[in-house]
Amino acid sequence: MNQPGLKISKQRATIRHLVEEKLRELIATGHFKPGDRLVERELCEALEVGRTSVREALRQLEAEGLIRTEPHRGPVVTKVSPEEARQLYQLRALLEGFCGAEFALKGRDDELDRLKDACEAFAAAASGQAPTEQLVARKAEFYRCLIKGARNIYVEDMLTSLHNRVSMLRATTMTQPDRLPRSVEEIRDITDAICARDSERARRASILHVEESSKIALQILSAQELA
Repeated sequence: MNQPGLKISKQRATIRHLVEEKLRELIATGHFKPGDRLVERELCEALEVGRTSVREALRQLEAEGLIRTEPHRGPVVTKVSPEEARQLYQLRALLEGFCGAEFALKGRDDELDRLKDACEAFAAAASGQAPTEQLVARKAEFYRCLIKGARNIYVEDMLTSLHNRVSMLRATTMTQPDRLPRSVEEIRDITDAICARDSERARRASILHVEESSKIALQILSAQELA
């Protein structure tokens, strides 16, 4: 089939994808905070891309719940209420517990190696006082390995969506006093349990990690609501 008008512009799609990833990163690391406006013209200038790519990327992030369009303001970074965060973390705990358990049962040796590498990369970034964006990136890579190891495409889709929604909270929770060392310990517990092929222990460790993160996030959001 070689009909005119059916070809896809791969270059534009690639640029749009890069814009999406950059905006997710800027939101996840706190460069853009909840409630901040995302002005198309300013984004085009800062990212040095065309308005179409920015507009399409914003549309995708809105579908993911990272931004919303407000009357007379345009796109803004979504504010997550304490109740919304509680529900997000509850579902995330269930799904990541499933991932930990399934990974322990089904993970290949090369997948276990990647998980260990991701764990140690996060630990190294934490001990070296790496910038927030690097910490967030290392943590995200660990979660990608965890999710992939469960080999369930539906859980992967759901967890990817949830992680996008809570990414804006991750940078804040990790920078709270004493949270980062505990987070490293929890990630190592998950990794050790999976590598030991202990499915139940991996499930519990994965759930505990989300629950501990949830406590910090809810404290922060509740304090912000009262401020």
